[in-house]
Amino acid sequence: QVQLVETGGGLVQAGGSLRLSCAASGLIFSTTTMSWFRQAPGKEREFVAAIPWSGINTYYADSVKGRFTISRDNAKNTVYLQMNSLIPEDTAVYYCNAGAVRVRGLWTAGDYWGQGTQVTVSS
Repeated sequence: QVQLVETGGGLVQAGGSLRLSCAASGLIFSTTTMSWFRQAPGKEREFVAAIPWSGINTYYADSVKGRFTISRDNAKNTVYLQMNSLIPEDTAVYYCNAGAVRVRGLWTAGDYWGQGTQVTVSS
């Protein structure tokens, strides 16, 4: 049974930082691409960042480049999203995802999701 458990969300002021964590179990974490998606009120879920198994390459949505950093610790079966210089537009529920793939430059989510963690950025 695959399980992804997310923590780290909260309420912060613009310019602040948060660090999200996603602990995975029930999958071969070390060979699985991990990613983060988010969904803001009234919007579709969108890709935020991804990190393949090696951890060498990372991928980001244009909206978060230079502000967010995705990383992983395969020994701990955990993926992180460090979120700096937060802006109100970052307000969303953030979801951890396992197994995403990139096709023609676009990321498609894998089959496994975390429960989501709320990030709210005040102006």
